[in-house]
This record gives sequence, C-alpha cells and structure tokens, in this order.
Amino acid sequence: MQTRTLGTTGPTVSALGLGAMGMSGAYGAADRAESIATVHAALDTGVTLIDTGDFYAMGHNELLLVEALRGRDRDSYRLSVKFGQLRGPGREFSGQDGRPEAVKNFLAYSLTRLGTDHIDIYRPARLDPAVPIEETVGAIKEMIDAGYVRYLGLSEVDAATIRRAHAVHPVADLQIEYSLLSRAVEADILPALRELGIGLTAYGVLSRGLISGHWSAGRTAGPGDGRGFSPRFSTGNVEHNLALVEALRMVADAKGCTVAQLAIAWVAAQGEDIVPLVGARTRERLAEALPAMEVTLTADDLAEIEKAVPPGAARGDRYPSAFMAGLGVGN
Repeated sequence: MQTRTLGTTGPTVSALGLGAMGMSGAYGAADRAESIATVHAALDTGVTLIDTGDFYAMGHNELLLVEALRGRDRDSYRLSVKFGQLRGPGREFSGQDGRPEAVKNFLAYSLTRLGTDHIDIYRPARLDPAVPIEETVGAIKEMIDAGYVRYLGLSEVDAATIRRAHAVHPVADLQIEYSLLSRAVEADILPALRELGIGLTAYGVLSRGLISGHWSAGRTAGPGDGRGFSPRFSTGNVEHNLALVEALRMVADAKGCTVAQLAIAWVAAQGEDIVPLVGARTRERLAEALPAMEVTLTADDLAEIEKAVPPGAARGDRYPSAFMAGLGVGN
C-alpha cells in the first residue's frame, strides 16, 4: 500500500482510507460480522486510516470499530473521528455543538467507546454557527497538549474558516466531499489548503455509490438507506447522472479497470496531498477499491474523463436542501 502525508504537520497514512459510516446503517442494513471482516481485510492489506464519527448511529460505529480493532497494535492504524453533530432518539439531526466544554465531553465518550487513550485526528463534523471556530479549535489544542489527541482536523468548512482555525493550531487535514460529481473544492478550498500546507481527505469519492458502476436507474433505496432522500438519486436526476456513469464506463473499459476504480484513481490523481476515503462495507467492495491506487492516469486519460464527466455535470445537490446551508462549499 502506498502512503501519503496529510499536509506538512499531519501523520503519514495509507494512500487510501476506509470510511466506516456505512457499517452502521447509513445505507440500509449492514452485516456486523462482514463489517468487522472488512475492517480486518483493510488493515491486513495496509490501510492505516480509518474514519468514523461519534454520531454515526449514535455511537454504534465506534463500538463496532473497538471490536474490529481489538488486539491490533494501536500504532498500526490512525483513527479519524468527527464530533459535534447532535441527534435525537429518532435519529433526526438537530444541529451542531462546538462549545469547548462539549468538545471535551464528546472526546471523553469517544475515547471510552473506542477503547483507546488517544484519537489520532479529531475534527468538528460541521461548523457550529453559534461558536467561533477559534474556541472550538482552542479546546482541541488543549486536548492535543494533554495527549488525548494527536492532530487537528476540520470538516466541510470554507477557506476563511480554515485560515482562522489554522492560526490557532496547525490543521493536519480537511475532510470534505470531493469526486467527479462534486468539485466545488477546486475553486477556493484546494488553493487555500495548499498555501497553508494542509492535506485533504476526500469522502464521497463514489458519490455514495452513484458512480460506483453498481447503481441502476430502476433501483430504489431500501429502509434506512439515506440515499432515498438524496437529490442526486431522485427520479429525473438519477437517470441523468447514470448517463454520466455510462460515459465514464467507456473510459474505464478502455483503461482496463472498473468504473469505481477509475473514479477513485481520478481523486487520487488530483494531488499527493489528497487521500480518498472509500466507504466499503463488504470485503468484495474493498477488494474492488484497492487496485484503484495502482491505476495510473495519463494526461490523455484525464482529458477523456473530463469529457465524460465535465465539472458541474451532475444534476441535483449532494445533500438535501436542509443540510446544504451547513456546508462550507456547494456541489
């Protein structure tokens, strides 16, 4: 497995990371034993970056990971944890909490659920509009100084917020959606990250499976599958977006790889400072994703991909409208 370093101050991690959210029901029912086996397979093939959130199924994901990671050398993997997203007992989202006292409270619970004495990269999941980012980051800095956290991360914030946070403590990486269908980061955020020496961990590289090559227009999201509320999967939009996938498939076929591998490789090719996260929840999907890091894209390949899926070609927002306002950038 190749490695990449997150910015100038962050850790060296595998060039491909594992996002664990889907293992806790975000895309419908998941098989616990298969999820744990997938984490094991990822670690055994050299994946060292595992991303979770304390609000993924209200702590379920962290409890799943502590089981999957039991017995593993703690120095052999890096845990990236998001916090601050508030949820109710009906699993509804109800805002963010970035207050310093809340930061420490969330961290205490995550350390306990994950069975560890430190989190490698700790980040607010979204910006709390009621709390200056300097206060939230200041609390994380205190936890870094105390040894409970190793590195500061951010998630889904704009360039101005990144600069303000970085002035308080060096930011290792920004986690944000980046894929062939979601390229808003390229205008202002990527240049700011590179100016400041901050890495990028890209989630949604397969647009929640939409550009995996495995979704079809007639397919419907099952119970508990959040894609049922996604504008890009809605009737009218999904047909348009899947036409883009078929154009991409022609490029992938010529390259001798799958659509998913091509889409992941494209994100990785955008810079050595970018680490794609794949949300594989089965060993089969993980096995398909891993060879993407061996796909070398030439200038001609990149031009063909750009023709197949031009910037802004996707139809529909990347989140339902209620969530779009909380993002640092749009689509």
